[in-house]
Amino acid sequence: MNAKPLLKNDDQQDFVEVISDIRAQTLAKRKIVFVSGNFNIVHPGHLRLLSFAASCGDYLVVGVNSDDHGTAILSASDRLTGISSIGIVDCAFILEAPPEQFVRALRPHIVVKGKEHEVLDNSEKIALDEYGGKLLFSSGEVRFSSLDILQRELLVSNLSAIKKPRDFPKRHKFRIENLIELVNKFQDTTVTVIGDVIVDDYINCEPLGMSREDPTLVVTPINKDRFIGGAAIVAAHARGLGARVNFFSIAGDDGIRDFANDELRRNNVECSLLKDESRPTTLKQRYRAGGNTLLRVSELRQHDIGEDIIEKLSASVSESLRSSDLLVFADFNYGCLPQQLVDRLVKQCASAEVMAVADSQASSQIGDISRFRHMRLLTPTEHEARLAVGDQKSGLVVLAEKLRLKASADHVIVTLGAEGLLIHAKEADGEKYITDRLPAMNRAPKDVSGAGDALLISGSLALAAGGSIWESAFLGAVAAACQVGRVGNRALSRSELLEELLR
Repeated sequence: MNAKPLLKNDDQQDFVEVISDIRAQTLAKRKIVFVSGNFNIVHPGHLRLLSFAASCGDYLVVGVNSDDHGTAILSASDRLTGISSIGIVDCAFILEAPPEQFVRALRPHIVVKGKEHEVLDNSEKIALDEYGGKLLFSSGEVRFSSLDILQRELLVSNLSAIKKPRDFPKRHKFRIENLIELVNKFQDTTVTVIGDVIVDDYINCEPLGMSREDPTLVVTPINKDRFIGGAAIVAAHARGLGARVNFFSIAGDDGIRDFANDELRRNNVECSLLKDESRPTTLKQRYRAGGNTLLRVSELRQHDIGEDIIEKLSASVSESLRSSDLLVFADFNYGCLPQQLVDRLVKQCASAEVMAVADSQASSQIGDISRFRHMRLLTPTEHEARLAVGDQKSGLVVLAEKLRLKASADHVIVTLGAEGLLIHAKEADGEKYITDRLPAMNRAPKDVSGAGDALLISGSLALAAGGSIWESAFLGAVAAACQVGRVGNRALSRSELLEELLR
């Protein structure tokens, strides 16, 4: 992801201070690229030029000519605002001095100018030649003009597409104010999360057409964004929502593990990733174009962890459970949670009176969510529920009841994709089970891959905070709607959830 643009719009700003700020932000960077111009109205040509410049280095600096420049039409502050809103720009400021003076002081690796300047005199070249910098000319490539749209797609959630049903809270006798109180209690909750750590690459591509040799779609990559996924994002969601979190998993001895570890710590998650030399850290790559996923490629191993790692994990999680209110099994069936470890931890939760919940994904892999017994909550998809009980024909209510009985679970929420949720739950005053439905709340989802993770952790935290299953399901559905309104797995925050509840 790109750094937040550095805004400098004081007309008296000396560029020495700007350079000092840039240096402070680029200590770990390699190449600085500089572009300058009027930018009266930002148009696709500007975006292509800036996108090309961004692709030439690691940190893009843009100087917006001051009002004294002869061809400037809009005020410098307005033009600066336009440039600063572009996601690929790392630093934007008003350039009071001639560009060659700034280049001589900053010493960027590369200066990029429009193709029309190639046949003109370029004063920046003299400054660049003094220290070995490069001057490049380009009008940019059409394929780069979508980069900024992609950045906004990643960073901005589409909350306007979320519609919350009003009848469900009335039926189950709660108000939005009750949900807000529950969310505020998350900060008093300690959660232990265990499961498979996954790293997700989103590789955004520009489609070029069909191959002449065979009927194959040809694309060219534009950019790549990397996220933590699997049980790791469940832990990050919990921390973002305000809970204290301890996360336990296994990973290979590789750079993917290092990325996951760094991202978890950046999200303030206490984590322990035990190294397993027999497997690489699971990496899933999604090739996307036009807002759709074209292909998924997974690098993984699915064998169970060995006895020595089971003992280490068991000891660490057992210690964490002493101060936990909730244990979350986030199982992706890649070997982190063999049955003997699950049974041992479930028994410890029962002894310590710690609530336990589970999700066991079985999309491209085979899993059995019913092996997580005596859970307060299970959140399978319809496909996963049918796999667990070996029933491809029964209706949803019968299916949920079969799974509940087989797993001895308190509550079951069956996720139905675009059709929403089915909640099969025990009444608070007895043993009778009732069933209700919630529609999918986001009518224009961008990326549905993280919906189940957001539902699982938000609903479980609500249960741990004292909410009813109906309040928990509704809150989980709102969290899922927020999550699918953007592309890629980023940790859901308490403020985002509260904003949607209050909207």
